[in-house]
Amino acid sequence: MSLPNLETFLREHEVDFRVWSHPKAITAQEVAASAHVRGREMAKPVMVKIDGRLAMVVVAASERVHMGLLKDLTGANEVCLATEREFADRFPDCEIGAMPPFGNLFGLEVFVSDTLADDEHIAFNAGNHTEVMQLAYRDFERLAQPQIYYPRPH
Repeated sequence: MSLPNLETFLREHEVDFRVWSHPKAITAQEVAASAHVRGREMAKPVMVKIDGRLAMVVVAASERVHMGLLKDLTGANEVCLATEREFADRFPDCEIGAMPPFGNLFGLEVFVSDTLADDEHIAFNAGNHTEVMQLAYRDFERLAQPQIYYPRPH
């Protein structure tokens, strides 16, 4: 979904959002620093395979996906990282690694870290490595309908 398409989708659902440009950055932590966003508010989509099907896990920039905990949460037999080749065609208008966290718009199940769920706002790459979008977490939750994921053992 390109930035104009994402903006249209959000406007159709009456979501207030902000978009701004920043110097090119690749990793989520670099984007957060470049865009002057707190790392715990920077959403990083991570593509995984759960029993062979693609899914999106959205974590804070500084977090990693704990495959064992995700496996326990989903009751799956196998959970692993997906390769770029396995998911690139799902996001034809996005630069690899800059997909927005709305995996549901691409036919994917979405999981979100409790860290992001605890914040008022989230920010994320807007389909490329030079623009960031920010919106209220409650709007993201309403539209993406993610399952809460706890990346740390409780």
